[in-house]
Amino acid sequence: MGKRLQDRIALVTGASSGIGAATALALAEAGAKVAIAARRRDRLDELAKSLAARGAEPLVLEADLLDEHAAQRIVADTEKHFGRLDILVNNAGVMYLEPVAEADLGRWRRMLELNVLSLIASTQAALAGMRARKDGHIVNISSTAGRVANPNAAAYSATKFGVVAFSEALRREVYADGVRVSVIEPGAVATELREHIGHAQVQKALNAWAEGMRQLQAEDVADAILFCVTRPPHVSINEVLMRPTDQER
Repeated sequence: MGKRLQDRIALVTGASSGIGAATALALAEAGAKVAIAARRRDRLDELAKSLAARGAEPLVLEADLLDEHAAQRIVADTEKHFGRLDILVNNAGVMYLEPVAEADLGRWRRMLELNVLSLIASTQAALAGMRARKDGHIVNISSTAGRVANPNAAAYSATKFGVVAFSEALRREVYADGVRVSVIEPGAVATELREHIGHAQVQKALNAWAEGMRQLQAEDVADAILFCVTRPPHVSINEVLMRPTDQER
């Protein structure tokens, strides 16, 4: 099918593992030049080698995206290095699950800041250039938890419902500027995300539930992202809701 993203510039956050790493590789395979951002420099360096082998001219951006200034800086650094930013994939996030009555509010605050405010900060930084060029694509990663709220996931669902709402409001603000917005809502994915859960019983129950099905792989979600960003300019895929075939809720 050729290099559908030839000469396009992409930035992927949370790129050190899972969906972020798979997405960076998928975009590179399609011809994009890719900037990758995350906290774990060693993981980013390993990914950069794979990207370079695909001709992606990777830019490694070590950043703690809990800092809104860092979330904005990585956009500026990408634009400075490559001259512009065409595709922003806001993937960085965590999942802290526990009953409301036992919640660690400090942990939940960090989740809200990373899953929502960091995403907004990076998006805000990218908009000026995209609007000026009348071209750009923002891809936000949400979850089926942004559609169905379950016990022990109150705050996590709040962040993911928030990402869905933010994405739709943003779309309506920027569609006339030629900027496209997509939100991806995966169900159970076999990644490191469940390792973040600090409540042992909730983690054990969720792992048992997920391991009882054929889970999505990070590459499956990357394929959905690639589909969105390779549509013709007149086509905007606003939402992708995807679950494992075996997942009911």
